[in-house]
Order: sequence, then structure tokens, then C-alpha cells
Amino acid sequence: MPTSACRWQGVIPAATTQFKPDFALDIDATQRVQDALIRDGVHGLIIIGTVGENNSLEPDEKQAVLAAAVEVAAGRVPVIAGVSELTTPRAMAFARSAENIGATGLMVLPAMVYVPTEAELLAHFRMVAASTALPVMLYNNPPAYRVSISTQALAGLVEVPNVVAVKESAPDPRRFTDLINAFGDRFALFAGLDDVALEGLLLGARGWVSGLTNAFPQESLALWDAVQRGDLARALQIYRWFMPLLHLDAGHDLVQAIKLAEAVMGRGTERVRMPRMPLTGTRYEEVRRMVERAAATRPTLVAAAAA
Repeated sequence: MPTSACRWQGVIPAATTQFKPDFALDIDATQRVQDALIRDGVHGLIIIGTVGENNSLEPDEKQAVLAAAVEVAAGRVPVIAGVSELTTPRAMAFARSAENIGATGLMVLPAMVYVPTEAELLAHFRMVAASTALPVMLYNNPPAYRVSISTQALAGLVEVPNVVAVKESAPDPRRFTDLINAFGDRFALFAGLDDVALEGLLLGARGWVSGLTNAFPQESLALWDAVQRGDLARALQIYRWFMPLLHLDAGHDLVQAIKLAEAVMGRGTERVRMPRMPLTGTRYEEVRRMVERAAATRPTLVAAAAA
């Protein structure tokens, strides 16, 4: 069985896409968000993923956001483009476009809306991978997209050389062990659901594709660093502090909640495109208080004060 050629690792936020007050794309603000994350020390960027509101963007807007990220990254970190389309030909076309723009890799989702058979799912992934020379991360998120990339399905992709990684967002951490037992290091695994991120990292994930890193990059990186040096006590301290916020990543309103958290922390705005709408009422107050409470008790600040 071949070994994964994946070179990605570490904390890779799924970056937000920023909009102007009239909801037009705001490339300057989007680049500021992207650059700030890179300066904070993240190990890569996922562009136009779920948090980046891929399916609320027009095709030319997707290309513009990706081009902006490639420009601002300037080779400092990998730039991985989300591929989330209604049909396989559209996904193939965007994959080719992303390669031409200069993306480092692709995060490929099942075709949207339609729930495929396993044969259809495999055909989709194979055809998208064959349309590009870029390395591909598959995105498994059964709660959000009603499609599970089973162990059997992955077995059908072992011989596709540029399928190198899996972002695992199923809420069951047993998947990491099952996949490693089945495939060894053929696929690099990434924790993709924030509130099981530590479990994933401890069970063999090579990195964490994160939503809440948009608001709290320092703590996300501190968690990663603690795991890498085997300091489980420190990792648990950060994770337990972080967990109320990390649960937001598992909600149906994760994009709005993450953008609100980002806005509270002065890193972006809470504007989202229809059909999403910004949080209001009790939910708005709940998330805002949660973020403010977390900001006041940040473990990186506590550690700095104690030093």
C-alpha cells in the first residue's frame, strides 16, 4: 500500500470570507483576515470551505477569494481550496481553475444536495482528482452533508495517487483509529470537528482543520504545540477552556457563530450571505457572552501573567 505524500500538518483554519455592508465581496478585508492568521503562525489556510461560505459565492467570486489568498500567502503557508459544487463537471472545472490560480491543494467535498451511492461518490472523487495534479484532501462530514465516506469507499481510492488526506468531521473519534488500522499512513488524517480535535490529534491526526482558530489562533496553536511536545496537562487545560466555543463548530449555525466570535475579537465582521443571516436575540447574546468570557480568561494570557 502506498504511503501518503501529504506534506500538510498543524493548525489549518478554515478562513472566513468577508463581505461589505451591501454583501458584495470584500477582497481587502478577506485578505486582512488571511494575512492576520498567517502572521499569527497558522500552518496553512483552507479557503472557501464551509466557513468560507463556498456555496454562497458565485464562480468568479470563488476564484477571486482564492487568488487573493494565494497572493497574500506568498508561499508562506499552503493554500488549500474548497471544492464544493452541485455536479462533478463543475467540481472538475473548479479544480482546474484552482490549480491555474496557484492553490497548493484541494479539499474536495461530495457533490452538493444529491446523496450519492458509494459508486457515485467514488466516481466523483476519482474524476475530480484526475482533473488536476494538485494533492487532494477529502472532506468527510456526514452530519452536514448527509454523505459518509466509509472505510470501504476509501479502500477504492487507495490507488489514486493524489488523494493524500482526509478531513474527518464525523463526531465519532473512533474513526481515526479505524482508518489508521485499515490504511496505516496511506491517508494523512486531519481533525475536522473542533470539539473532538484533541481526541483526533492524540489518536493520530496530523493536523487540525479548525473553525474557531479564526477567533483564537494563539490558543489553537498553543494546543497543537502542547500535543507535539507531549504536554497533555497543558493540552487539557487549553482544551477545557476552549470547549464551550469549540462546540459552536458542531452547530447548524457554525458560520454565523464563528463570524460573530471573529468580530468580537476584532478580526472580521459578522456579515454572512443569504440564506444565512447573522445571529440575533438569545442566540446572539449567548454566543457573544461566551466569546467575551473566553477572551477574559485566555490561557495564553494567564500563562503570560504568571511568567
